[in-house]
Amino acid sequence: MTSDIEIRAATTADLPAITAIYRPAVLSGTASFEIDPPDAAEMGRRMAAILAAGMSYLVAERTGNVLGYGYLAAYRPRPAYAWSVENSIYVDPGAHRSGVGRMLLAALIDAATAQGFRQMIAVIGDSGQRASIGLHRAAGFMFCGTVHAVGFKNGRWLDQVLMQRPLGEGDSSVPLPVP
Repeated sequence: MTSDIEIRAATTADLPAITAIYRPAVLSGTASFEIDPPDAAEMGRRMAAILAAGMSYLVAERTGNVLGYGYLAAYRPRPAYAWSVENSIYVDPGAHRSGVGRMLLAALIDAATAQGFRQMIAVIGDSGQRASIGLHRAAGFMFCGTVHAVGFKNGRWLDQVLMQRPLGEGDSSVPLPVP
């Protein structure tokens, strides 16, 4: 039941739970191409950098337990990409298929739109991530392409799937101020 799940801004108090959720994605999953799971201090540094850049970092919580988290990051560092943002979402394995990912993605789309971003990019680790691909498709993302065998992890080559969703006016008007 998702009615008892709260989406809120992440805080440093959430770092142990965030670190624990990310760990299995690194160790045995293909959503992240990272090989060694970062500790809470490194996750805190990453969170601080995202927040310092003015991006959203959210958690999904039920009765004090963090079930998942998601954040926005610059899609690419060059100025022409200033209106595009990438989303990342990780859900505790015990909360998969419970609507947590959908709620986090919807909240990130709303936050990015409110911040004036025009495009959201999903860079999905591995073409076998059917749940993530389906989640993004259901939220209005379009398939852009697959970068084949771009990563090597856990003894096999991994693809990367790119999906994109327009935000607000998308590309129908010139964003202001123009960088």
